Amino acid sequence: MHMLQYPELKNKSILLVDKTQKNTNDRTWCFWEKETGLFESILHHRWNKLNFHSSSLDKEMSIAPYQYKMIRGIDFYEHCFREIAKHSNVDVIFDDVQSIDNINDKALVQLKDQTITCDLLFNSILFEPIKKEKGKFLLLQHFKGSVIKTSQSAFDPSTATLMDFRTSQQHGATFFYVMPTSATEALVEYTLFTPALLKQEEYDTALQQYIQEQLNITGYKVLHEEFGIIPMTNARFKKRNGSIINIGTAGGQVKASSGYAFKFIQKQSQQIAASLAKEEEIRLSSSKKFHYYDSVFLNVLSNHPQKGAEIFSKIFANNLPETIFRFLDNESTLSDDLKIITPLTSTAFIKAGIQEIL
Repeated sequence: MHMLQYPELKNKSILLVDKTQKNTNDRTWCFWEKETGLFESILHHRWNKLNFHSSSLDKEMSIAPYQYKMIRGIDFYEHCFREIAKHSNVDVIFDDVQSIDNINDKALVQLKDQTITCDLLFNSILFEPIKKEKGKFLLLQHFKGSVIKTSQSAFDPSTATLMDFRTSQQHGATFFYVMPTSATEALVEYTLFTPALLKQEEYDTALQQYIQEQLNITGYKVLHEEFGIIPMTNARFKKRNGSIINIGTAGGQVKASSGYAFKFIQKQSQQIAASLAKEEEIRLSSSKKFHYYDSVFLNVLSNHPQKGAEIFSKIFANNLPETIFRFLDNESTLSDDLKIITPLTSTAFIKAGIQEIL
């Protein structure tokens, strides 16, 4: 989609290989953004205010100049394939990628029944599970969400709940996420940052309890369900191997300390497309500063799993939303960093900070 924005690339032959035809609403992306984005036309909803809740903090925040935006998976897929169909230089194959490799100065893709070679391969497949490395941390952000519909007005569609920690923290950092799209409809998601998954019935029970006890809703229908797992790790991902350029999760575009990926993927994709259009070398750099911050945060969450609510409460209690967003977007200044870090100065963070330096 980003490459198609550049007339300079209209004569390039582009092939998209995907395992399945994207014809189901299998996920939802939410992200904050100041500018008008590439996918503005398919936003399902947007919010100008966000709530944060924990046992020590209840805060409603106006997030201008940002907006919090939602895109449904099915809308994204349909929009992209409509746009792709307009371009004769793009082909699509639905098949299972068996392996990828370099051969001479080309990239090779092995499908079930055919082999493809290309000048550049942009790969988003994790061929091997992420393994915990010595000296590194690996948590899973896992979540189950339900889109619910109530018979009476129950939500304020202008305000979303970004984090609600008013639930058991026995497994580790655990919170709910409430995205209302009308007075009677909302996505309610149960999210955990832990080393292991729960049983499916545990997600269902937690969702039911939260909807009844915190949202005070008893009568509702479940319109849609989704489940996801996102790796949160400070292990380094190989960004390039010859003619193979790794993107998405495989290219390290998930922020290790938050699990946010959508905006990072868009930013990287735009940079790659711009470099291709200018016939420049594709540079895939990453910030040592933010990798260090993420490593410290994962160190603390891994060694003190019950501190998640306390940590996020201090961050939101002491900072403006735009400062937090810049920090989480890896765009913060030193002044921003100090505002975020100073309230977190504790024995656990100091110890983790020293360990990560060493």
